[in-house]
Amino acid sequence: MKKWFIGILRKFHLMKSVDFLRYGLHYIKSKHNHRTENLPPSYFIYETYQLDYDKYLKDGKDTALWLRDYFAKYLTVNNIMAEENKKKTILDWGCGPGRVIRNMPELMPDFDIYGADYNEKYIDWNKQHIQNVKFYKNNLTPPLPFKEESFDIIYAISVFTHLSEENHFAWSQELLRVLKKGGIIFLTLHGDAFKDKLLKKELQLYDAGKLVVRDSNKEGHRTFAAFQPEKFVRQMFIGNEIVLHEKAKRKSQQDVWIIRKS
Repeated sequence: MKKWFIGILRKFHLMKSVDFLRYGLHYIKSKHNHRTENLPPSYFIYETYQLDYDKYLKDGKDTALWLRDYFAKYLTVNNIMAEENKKKTILDWGCGPGRVIRNMPELMPDFDIYGADYNEKYIDWNKQHIQNVKFYKNNLTPPLPFKEESFDIIYAISVFTHLSEENHFAWSQELLRVLKKGGIIFLTLHGDAFKDKLLKKELQLYDAGKLVVRDSNKEGHRTFAAFQPEKFVRQMFIGNEIVLHEKAKRKSQQDVWIIRKS
C-alpha cells in the first residue's frame, strides 16, 4: 500500500511538496531544541540529512572517522598515506552544508581538504562558517573546476543516489579525470538493501543489472532517487580496479564501493 501511494505522489509530481510539508512538521517538533552552535539553517540540515541537531553533529563526526579508517587501510597499500613531505589532497564531492567535511581538517591534518557541491547556498554557508577547507561550486553536470589528477582521494556520500543515468556516466568519468593515478574514489550507493522499496517493474530492471531512476522531481534533490545494482556500477568504472564492494548488512543501509584509478 505504501509503495502504491508513493507511486501516485511521484506520478503527479507531488513528492517535493509532500517532503517540504514533512520538513515543516519536523521543524515544529524540533525548533525548541535548536542548538546555538555553528550549524547550518534548519532546512539545509533536513534536506541533506534529518532534522536532528544533536545527531547531525555526532553522526557527521562519526562518519568522518569511519571514512578515515577506510582511507588509511586502502591508501596505505598504495603508499599514498605513507609518503612524507608531500601534501596530499582530498575532495568531498557533494559536500552539502558540511556535515562530514567540517571534521576533516582535524582528523586528516596531512591533507589539503576540498569540498564541492552544485548548491550555491550550501557553498556560500560553508565558506563563511567552516575553516581550513577550500570550497567550490560546480554545476549539476561536469566539469569540476580542477585540473587533471588533482586529488589522492575523492569521496561522495549518497550523491549518485540522486542523479540520472546520463550523469552517472558523466560524473564517474569526471571524478576519474581529477583523480591521481593510484588514487581512490569512495562511494555509498543504493544496493540490494533497498530492493524491498522498489515497485515490480523497477525490481525487474534492477535484477537485470540496470539502473533504476525515480525522476519525477528535480535531479539532485533528495526526492530524486537512483538505485545502483552491482553490474551497473562495474560498468561505470570499467577499466579501473574495484578495490572493495561492501554490501549493506541491513535494510536501507547503503553499499560501500572503493575504486582505484588504474
